Amino acid sequence: MKIIVGLGNPGNKYEHTRHNIGFKTVDEIARRLHIEVVKKKFDAHIAQTRIDAQEVILVKPQTYMNESGRSVSAILRNTYGNPADLIVIHDELDLPLGSVRIKSGGGHGGHNGLRSLLEYLESPDFIRIRIGIGRPAVGMDSADYVLNSFFKEERPIAAEAVIKAAEAVKTIITDGLVKAMNLYNQK
Repeated sequence: MKIIVGLGNPGNKYEHTRHNIGFKTVDEIARRLHIEVVKKKFDAHIAQTRIDAQEVILVKPQTYMNESGRSVSAILRNTYGNPADLIVIHDELDLPLGSVRIKSGGGHGGHNGLRSLLEYLESPDFIRIRIGIGRPAVGMDSADYVLNSFFKEERPIAAEAVIKAAEAVKTIITDGLVKAMNLYNQK
């Protein structure tokens, strides 16, 4: 079983923020599968389904970004999963707006959701789909930047990145990590 986790913050206040692009991607995957991610369990909204023959759980932690690991670790314990079963989708300041990159393992790079996952899971050995949100303007605080909505002219680019990230998840599941990295990590 694969556990597909979109990182974000719960509530209408954060719905359209840059930090919630992981939630948006999980919603896009669910839309394609004609399901909703609404069941409340393990401090998350979840849905269990299949992508092709692979059983998956779609997850949107409701613990706020800084405590995402608490929810995800509870899901892993209750499904007898391990970090290698995770595909985590998150925003990435260090990538240009709209870019999608896949990697396995690594540190948190200052991302509080990843920091929480690493703390609770005690392992970096999970797949990450990183969606570029670009860097804030000079002088703007990074925390403020990620908690703001995309500018009007950025929204189509962000929407396309969500679609691309959803396709990357499917490629990982159906064709494997190496093929997905070869397809999506091109410059």
